[in-house]
Amino acid sequence: MPESPVADPAGEVTRVLATLRAGDDAAYDQLFPLVYGELRRAADVLLNREFAQNTLQPTALVHEVYLKLVRGGAPDASSRAHFLGIAARAMRQILVDHARRRKAAKRGKGEAFVTLGDHAAEPAQDADTLIALEEALVELGSLDARLAKVVELRFFGGLTEEQVATTLGVTSRTVQRDWSKARAWLHARISESG
Repeated sequence: MPESPVADPAGEVTRVLATLRAGDDAAYDQLFPLVYGELRRAADVLLNREFAQNTLQPTALVHEVYLKLVRGGAPDASSRAHFLGIAARAMRQILVDHARRRKAAKRGKGEAFVTLGDHAAEPAQDADTLIALEEALVELGSLDARLAKVVELRFFGGLTEEQVATTLGVTSRTVQRDWSKARAWLHARISESG
């Protein structure tokens, strides 16, 4: 059975994160290989399902995440699960920024509809849709931060319900309920603004 992406049985990621928090920036060189495979899988799922005309490649996205995290200083993460949550947020920010740049370059293209299904990521056909999702997600976060975090971890981070539960310190059943509520709220919000 494959190892859960949030599991860190040897505690290696946790140890490296502690080294980073202690001020040893060279530990980034140890951290990246430990999480690269997980970040790459999340980027593959997100980009392969996210954009029909996407110009960003999974490897490039993972490297952008890494650079964003390095430039931001040591991540305030105490575990592998927490770090993957921070990486999911970075992935979200990079994709939204990329979509905004694409939209600015294209000005005036039509909008597409996004569906947040039972999978970690469902198709969104263009930059406008991703931007609409981001705006709705920001609004959801102001109403219920945990619901927004569940969407961020599932949709942008590619984590399973069990992994999200571990990351947030809640039960899988709570994540299921939150995911369902968040999808319904986002669907209604994006539909009314579209």
